[in-house]
Amino acid sequence: MQERAPGRRALETPRAAGLAGVVFALLLATAMVLVRLGIPEGADAAGAPVTADSGRRAALRAALALVPFAGIFFLWFIGAVRAHVGAVEDKFLATVFLGSGLVFTATMFGAAAAAGAVLGAHRPAALLPAPGPWDFGRHFAYTLMTEYAMRMAAVFVSSLSVIGHRLGVLPRPLTVVGLLTALTLLFVSSNVPWAELVFPAWSLLISVHILTVSGRARPRPAAAG
Repeated sequence: MQERAPGRRALETPRAAGLAGVVFALLLATAMVLVRLGIPEGADAAGAPVTADSGRRAALRAALALVPFAGIFFLWFIGAVRAHVGAVEDKFLATVFLGSGLVFTATMFGAAAAAGAVLGAHRPAALLPAPGPWDFGRHFAYTLMTEYAMRMAAVFVSSLSVIGHRLGVLPRPLTVVGLLTALTLLFVSSNVPWAELVFPAWSLLISVHILTVSGRARPRPAAAG
């Protein structure tokens, strides 16, 4: 009985955390879509009345409510990936992988806080927000998300793809998709609207793969003795 418990935990932990990765991907994708709808990219001074639009304001508030939970599930997703890779991971790449994931989470929270500041600048009655605070908050939120968070996501994806390729824990198609995702996040996401959605899509693929592999109950090495 004592010998079965560790093996059961080793099997169940990646599956449970892999499910958390699926939840993260769905939450992040939903939040990204709602932010895009709530703060249209490229709106200049004429876009200031967006915060006076109750529908877009509600969408933005919903996105901001989802971001903290997406960050929590993302940490579980990182744990799922590290558990899937195992103890033989490359220490250098593993450090880059973990560091970029943590910086991405912090930057995503910063972008959400900036978007929340845009909402906080909304004035009651029929008054429009001042163009200065509106433009600053909008540009700050989008810069954090598309310029910094997505580039950290690119480092996260590329490091995992290289680790998966070296150790053979990821199939070749997923490795290729990961590298293409990293290139998209690195060079395209800041210029092409909605391109950042490739990150939650990739995260969903990785999580489904972890769940599938864990569900096969692969044979494990017998314990010594």
